[in-house]
Amino acid sequence: MTGSPPSTLGSRKMPLWTALAALLLGVIAGTFGEFLVAAVGSAFGSSIANPTTAVEVAESIAFDLGFVGAAIYLLLLYRSTTLREIGFRRMRIRTAVGVVVLAAAGFYLASALYADLFHLTGTDRLPQQLSASKTNIPDGIATAVFVCVLAPIFEEFFFRGFLFGVLRQIPVRLGNVKLGPWIAAVIVAIVFGAAHLGSASSTQFLIPLGIFGFVLCIVRWRTGSLYPCIALHALNNAVALGANEFGWGPAPIVALTAASLAIALALTLPLSRRTPSD
Repeated sequence: MTGSPPSTLGSRKMPLWTALAALLLGVIAGTFGEFLVAAVGSAFGSSIANPTTAVEVAESIAFDLGFVGAAIYLLLLYRSTTLREIGFRRMRIRTAVGVVVLAAAGFYLASALYADLFHLTGTDRLPQQLSASKTNIPDGIATAVFVCVLAPIFEEFFFRGFLFGVLRQIPVRLGNVKLGPWIAAVIVAIVFGAAHLGSASSTQFLIPLGIFGFVLCIVRWRTGSLYPCIALHALNNAVALGANEFGWGPAPIVALTAASLAIALALTLPLSRRTPSD
């Protein structure tokens, strides 16, 4: 991969209100998508109140796609940002690996300090139906693909690519220092944590999620690329899924992480190709 300078929005900037519009449209579209999937699943024998793992994975994908669709709609409406400016720009592999390792160390250290300070015990869990996938190989594969590949891609595109990209334009300064990116990182971190309210087993795990969201925003800002964000997100989810849900040891977790990163890269790397408009 070749290095690139931090990205900026296009010449026609996205108005700040599009951040709120994307959130509202995403909730509406995502909820509607979940409803459709639940209805189809019900027609094939899945319970509305207690859906099968396959249906719940499909509902989660539909919900995330609602936000992705909302962001894409607004981007096309304003025609102000290319995929590279959203964050699909390549980096040197050595630099990307260094960023991921440093960011992961910072996040896990902050999370450990939080857990120690507030006597946090236990581990966060997946919803009951997704957790049940550890007893069924097809369901386990579907869960792993969503949690470790699709969710990192979808969420990084929306939260760090679109939402942070819009909000970091907030015109606040302290002397010669632009505070917009820092304010945006805090807002996105809060929204990111709140977005996982339904899937978190306890509100005590929302603070680490917020910290994680903040770290990812800083990575996106300082590198100009979504690739280290996607990699760190996939790494974190693979470790959490393998250790907390499947009860795996280091070797299968490393294998899951490597496979997740390879698939995520294969799916998103074509988006970093230059186009005549870049």
